[in-house]
Amino acid sequence: MADLEPHDGEVWLGEQAQSLTPANDWRRQVMMVPAESQWWADTVSEHLADECSAAVSALGLPSEAMSWQVSRLSSGEKQRLALIRAVALAPSALLLDEPTANLDSEATAAVECWLLNWLKTHPAPVLWVTHDPAQIDRLAGRHLLIEGRRLVDAQ
Repeated sequence: MADLEPHDGEVWLGEQAQSLTPANDWRRQVMMVPAESQWWADTVSEHLADECSAAVSALGLPSEAMSWQVSRLSSGEKQRLALIRAVALAPSALLLDEPTANLDSEATAAVECWLLNWLKTHPAPVLWVTHDPAQIDRLAGRHLLIEGRRLVDAQ
């Protein structure tokens, strides 16, 4: 998904240029979790493997969420489940577009803790877009801002 928009320049994942990588290979390595995720099957279990049930619980959802209809999910539930779906594929990099924007403070804390724990065993660069200054202070190893068409270090 991260390669579908036209762009100038080149995107790299380590020594690998996106322009020289088949799109399906790139998408397996660079996983994007958009603010509004897409769901193509009727139930949550059709999107997540059984081994994801521990993550479902860790993110504050009941175990029966695996059998829920996607149509009954709130936006916050979709956000958490989309994040689980993305990391279950063990990507080499994560692009997160406001993954906690629709969550209360308790669910936000659960997502932050769960993702940081996941990253301890699956080290990967994460570009996390947020408008929450407190979240930036809690999580960011580096804080960047968009100025025009460039990313610059926040001062």
